[in-house]
This record gives sequence, structure tokens and C-alpha cells, in this order.
Amino acid sequence: MTLPIITDFPIDRNILDPQDWTFPVPIIYGPGRLAEVGQRCLEMGVRLPLIVTDSGSKSLPFVARLQSFLTDAGCGSDVFAGISPNPREDEIASGRSVFSAGGHDAIIAIGGGSAMDGGKLICLTARNDNDIWDFEYSLPAPIIEPNQKFPKLITIPTTAGTGAETESTAMVTDVQKGMKFCVWHPDLKPALAVLDPELTIGLPKNLTAWTGADALTHAIEAYLVPDFNPLCDGLALEGLALVARWLPIAVREPENMQARGGMLVGSCLAGIAFLKGLGLVHSISHMIGAEYDTQHGLTNAIVLPVVLRFNLPGQSAKVLRMAQAMGLQTLSEKALIGHVEHILDEIKIPRALSEIGVPFECAQRIAEKAIQDSATETNPRRANVLEIRQLTEAAITHAR
Repeated sequence: MTLPIITDFPIDRNILDPQDWTFPVPIIYGPGRLAEVGQRCLEMGVRLPLIVTDSGSKSLPFVARLQSFLTDAGCGSDVFAGISPNPREDEIASGRSVFSAGGHDAIIAIGGGSAMDGGKLICLTARNDNDIWDFEYSLPAPIIEPNQKFPKLITIPTTAGTGAETESTAMVTDVQKGMKFCVWHPDLKPALAVLDPELTIGLPKNLTAWTGADALTHAIEAYLVPDFNPLCDGLALEGLALVARWLPIAVREPENMQARGGMLVGSCLAGIAFLKGLGLVHSISHMIGAEYDTQHGLTNAIVLPVVLRFNLPGQSAKVLRMAQAMGLQTLSEKALIGHVEHILDEIKIPRALSEIGVPFECAQRIAEKAIQDSATETNPRRANVLEIRQLTEAAITHAR
């Protein structure tokens, strides 16, 4: 169902003008800003960064361009590309060894969400003797001594979806348990985030869709978290407005720089917003990704409508605000879910998890794991294992 929407958004003005922002960390935005990284490193006292990226990105042009800009500024660099789509603890240990053996003084994480997480995870353990699980989100943060300060971290997303570039939180898979966990430390903050929409121009249509749907999910789930946090709520709504506006265009017109810029900023805002928390879409998706190595944004996208139908009853005030942010003229729960499903259809998201290889018989096991996920705690509606299993079964068989 296609609903009437407002298309004349004031947010479109000057969307490609270079911008420097200081909240919540230093951010430089605009086409071509990657070229500044070498000089920025010099200003921070960085001379030999380790570039961390995912295994699928090592040979892509943006890595070579980054190294060239660093060389031009007089900086050396090495590349660690041993990060899989769902980063594992053993990969982080390998990256930590490379950092130490190479005498590196900073980390530049460049790529998609897995690269962002990989870079942050290596940063957490690079200069101390802590195990990665010591940084698990539910535990007290380890004490970091003055001589163990985290390396400088620069984040450069090349997809518009994860929104992982401004914080220290990262997801890592415990292979033995077949579960994903969130790790972090409050003292680890990126020294610089680089939002350059030129880096997303070459992203294939399917990854544009999957990562963009991840950003859509972040904005919606963060806004629905019941805690009072007007800063995150404002960012969630503005991120939702940008993503809902530009995601279909970015998929349909991959060379559209305005769409790429709008998506990159929208993703960033939604990523900051989910410091407030997330919900059952992510709880279920994390555990499916840990077991079946599915692409995170794609998994979120399929599960999203099922969880919305569970979460939105009784949320009329928030439904109204989200519908307005998305430009809908019909401000109802049905219209909101219908428009989300229309976007997912338009960007060709599969209609069931079974279409990406997730079997029906895993639902009980996934539910038992998902209820332990930190995102379940901030879901707006309490759910037990039976309810999560039913949501998972629905997502497997017929999500929309």
C-alpha cells in the first residue's frame, strides 16, 4: 500500500555543504573529506595508524586512497582486514597482536559496521591485559591505568546504516556460545568521525538497502525505548526523517550524492540515538546473526514489521511523531507499519527469514538467547521467551 507522503522537506537544503560538528564527538561531513585524514592524524600526534577493515573491503579503492592520503601527510600505515561480517573474539585477538607487533599508535576503522566494531574492539584491548569479555556491557567497566590509555580512534563509515562511528559500543560473537554480546568502555570515544558520502557511491544496491534498513530500524527502536531522553529522541526523529526520505532514492539512484549524504547523516543520527537502547528487533537479529552469520541490516529489516506489530499498540503519541517525521499524512499505527513495509518492498527486502536460510526449528533456541540480550531490557513492551519465540516464528515464515 502506497500512502500519501510529504516530499518537500526543509532538511534537503545545503545537504552537501561541508560541515564540522563537535557533538557527540568531532565529526567532519561532506564529499571529499577523506582527503583530510592524513593532516588530521598529524594534528592529533598520530604517525603510524593501523587501518582496520572487514575481509570484503581490503581490496576496495577506499583503503588504498586512505593509505595514499596518509603517505602524503608523512604517516605510515598497515592494514588489518581479518574481520568477518559478524566479528569474532579470535579475530579481535589477532588484530590486537598486529597492533602491538607493528608499534602502531592509533586505529582507523574504515568500512561497514563490522569494520567499525572490529576497530573499536581492538582499541579496547590493544594496550591492556584485559580479556574482551571484561568489557561486556552488563559488567562494571574495567579500570584503565594511565599507561594503558586507549589508542586514538578514527572512524570512517563506508555504508549508511550501522551508525557505529560515534560511540565505543561494539558487538562481538562468542563462537562457543553462539551468541552476540555488546562490549564497551566509557573512556573510549572516537577522536574523529569522517562522514564522506563519496565513499558510499560504489556500494551495491543490495548493501545500500540492507544497511539503510538497519538505520531505519535504529531510529524507530531507539525512539520507542521508554526512557526519558529528549536528546536521543530528537536525533532519532531527525534520523528517521532523513532515512525515510532518502533510502528508496539511494537504492534506486545509486549515484545520487544528495541521497548518499542524507543517508550517511541519517544513519549517524540514528546511531547516536540508540545510546538510549534498542529493542526486540535487535535482540532476535543478534542471535540469528551469531548462529547463521546473516547480514545484520538485512536480518533487522525482515524482523522489523513483526516486532512493530507487537510493540506499537498503546504507543499512539510516539506513532504520531514518527509518522510526522516520515512525512505521512495519515498519522496512525496502521499507516506507519504500512509505510515501513512499503519502503521494505521498494528496496526489495525478502519477506521472511526462511528466504535467507533461517530454519523454523531454531525459534525456541533463538528466543532463549534473545531474552538475555541487552536490547530486550529496553524494548517498550515486556516479552517472555514464548512471545519472542512466536515473533521469531512469524519472522521466519511470513514477516510481512
